[in-house]
Amino acid sequence: MLNDGDRGGTGGRLFPATAIAPYNRRDDDGGEAGAGSDPAMRLPPSLQAGQPAARVQPDRSGPVLQAALFRVSGMDCGDCAAKLERKIAAMAGVRSATINFGAGKLSVEHDLDDAVIMEAVRNAGYQAERVDNIHRPPLAGPNWWKDMRTVATVASGVLLGVAAVCDRLGLPTGVVIPLYVVTAITGGYQAARSGFYSLRALSFDMNFLMTAAVVGAAIIGEWSEGATVAFLFSLGNTLQAYTLDKTRRSIQSLMELAPLEATVHRQEGDVRLPVEAIVVGDVVIVKPGERIAMDGIVRSGVSAVNQAAITGESIPVEKAVDDPVYAGTVNEHGALEVTVTKTADHSTLARIAHLVEEAQRQKAPSQQFVDVFARYYTPLVLAAAAAVMVLPWLIFHQPFAPWFYNGLVLLVISCPCALIISTPVSIVCAIGNASRRGVLIKGGAYLEQMGSVTAVAFDKTGTLTQGRPAVTDIIAVHGISEGELLAIAAGIEKWSEHPLAQAVVERAKGVVLKSATHFKALVGRGAQARINGQTMYVGNLRLFEELGCDLGPNEPVLADLEQQGKTVILVGDRETLHGMIAVADTIRQDSNEALLALHRLGVRHISMLTGDNRRVAAAIARHLSLDAVYSELLPEDKVATVRKIASEHGNVVMVGDGVNDAPALAVSTVGVAMGVAGSDVALETADVALMTDDLGKLAYLIRLSHKTVAIIKQNIVFSVLIKFTFLALLVAGMANLWLAVFADMGASLLVILNGMRLMRRLQDT
Repeated sequence: MLNDGDRGGTGGRLFPATAIAPYNRRDDDGGEAGAGSDPAMRLPPSLQAGQPAARVQPDRSGPVLQAALFRVSGMDCGDCAAKLERKIAAMAGVRSATINFGAGKLSVEHDLDDAVIMEAVRNAGYQAERVDNIHRPPLAGPNWWKDMRTVATVASGVLLGVAAVCDRLGLPTGVVIPLYVVTAITGGYQAARSGFYSLRALSFDMNFLMTAAVVGAAIIGEWSEGATVAFLFSLGNTLQAYTLDKTRRSIQSLMELAPLEATVHRQEGDVRLPVEAIVVGDVVIVKPGERIAMDGIVRSGVSAVNQAAITGESIPVEKAVDDPVYAGTVNEHGALEVTVTKTADHSTLARIAHLVEEAQRQKAPSQQFVDVFARYYTPLVLAAAAAVMVLPWLIFHQPFAPWFYNGLVLLVISCPCALIISTPVSIVCAIGNASRRGVLIKGGAYLEQMGSVTAVAFDKTGTLTQGRPAVTDIIAVHGISEGELLAIAAGIEKWSEHPLAQAVVERAKGVVLKSATHFKALVGRGAQARINGQTMYVGNLRLFEELGCDLGPNEPVLADLEQQGKTVILVGDRETLHGMIAVADTIRQDSNEALLALHRLGVRHISMLTGDNRRVAAAIARHLSLDAVYSELLPEDKVATVRKIASEHGNVVMVGDGVNDAPALAVSTVGVAMGVAGSDVALETADVALMTDDLGKLAYLIRLSHKTVAIIKQNIVFSVLIKFTFLALLVAGMANLWLAVFADMGASLLVILNGMRLMRRLQDT
């Protein structure tokens, strides 16, 4: 709600101004939190916000480094991806290498040829392609008969079937064994190549373990089991790669929303140009039914635009001259001419895609725990398997072959793939779900923290309220109608740029305004103009008191409106008051329902923070389900208030516009910015950004957090339980190699599919 502003407002503070410590949020390692906060995980500057790769020179004497971004396909194991990252980083000529497992991307700073990097990736068993421009959509996945991994898996399965039939028919071993060998080579070649690559780096991954299992089975004469292990491992890797690539593409497909070409109006006529050739200031023509290719401002035309891809709004939004439009949205009807305000690589859509990919880099607390666990778990398993293979033979003089076989089974059973992948796949799916609903989450940590909040603090203006003045009451006196009063007031106020004046003019749309001449602004009081030869005044109480106008009969009504926290505009001439127009910042229609939804989800304390005076704050609070109201706050006072709420009620979410509320957003547990389409400040400041002014998204976000944490716990428990179950079967002598592979790959697939449930639609309220 508005205070009197430059027409006579007053103010104070509930909390005294105090010296506030620097309010930049810090993460556990001491770095500033937010998208891309971890220096080791940040994209090179030339790749941020979707910029094409560029050359950077760190010093005059050093080599020229190339900041390159590659899309890597086939990464189905977080641990294997981490090992690939370390291998690339250790290459001569590479300064740094970072793999974003969730997005399936590798960023490298190097002074080599790109082909050298891609060859190293291929040696590790994956495919890499250079990404020059984040705006371009990912290449469509190849048909299965063009994918070597899939072809090898199918061929291995067919050969295994033929070998098994021949074995069952009792054909000579000279026929059966070669068939099993060819099966193992066909299905295990990719894993063997990757395993050899990891062996050279003394970093034993799942590919090495499986290759060792197949070779070990052959050494002790278990040809059928070795071939079965190779086939099942190849099948599991293919299915995992498919499901994970599908998850990644659901997020990468954001960029497919924006067309790669647009019709541009030039002096020589309308030409079709690639978006990379379109610059700020160009005029783009958008026909009905077309997707808008560039961010811009409507120059001419009227239409309805479906903005669901950007803001999550399901209902098309009417657009007219001077309204903003965004790349990737759909022009429903009517032709538009749009003046471009941002290049393709810096569009709102490109920034969203970039932020989503950056969010996938940020590890949630549960993922950090799993990574640390796996770091110590894997060496212990290797040591235990070696002990099982050797010690019974050396110490107790047991037969070598069966214990060697048991050691191989233990290696396969104990592989932590399912455990390692259990968390990141869930986080990636949840972040992708949220981004499609117009909610940007800058990291898994913030997603998890949203589920543990016990208090929410809202900024008032622009968050709980519309953030702009609107006419609430029109009271006509002295024998004129409300319509005539509005026509007089708007006829004068249309010449003013004051927000209150614009609110009156907005309300008068469709009304024939009185013709006003000799307009004059009265600073701090209002304005005057001549209407029908008579001087009329529009302004505050101070103006009419100076004019000597008799307000006595109307003082009760005036006092009642002011008690409601509304700003009253008086209309009249020097002697007579013709009426009053009350203006206020109105509450959003969904504000109270959103607050009630938060209460139902277990949020114990909901408060409102505002710089307005207590009277205005109280008037707003009467219509909302709030537990506390803090008024007359400067930005530093909001910081102190958020800290006070956190000390009394635990984890606190601060919701604001991301500009004036930046300090409070930074010190809260999770900072949420409202209505950030086009707002760079909000995107940089907050941990979560709502791309539309829909407070109902907060309840959706908390439910998404609860569901994500629950699925992560399910995945971790299941991954550990399946390991212990098969270890028990091994001890009981009931486990073998192919069953161990089936269990391991099956567990990995199940946790992936369970995590993919987070891609389903959740209701907002």
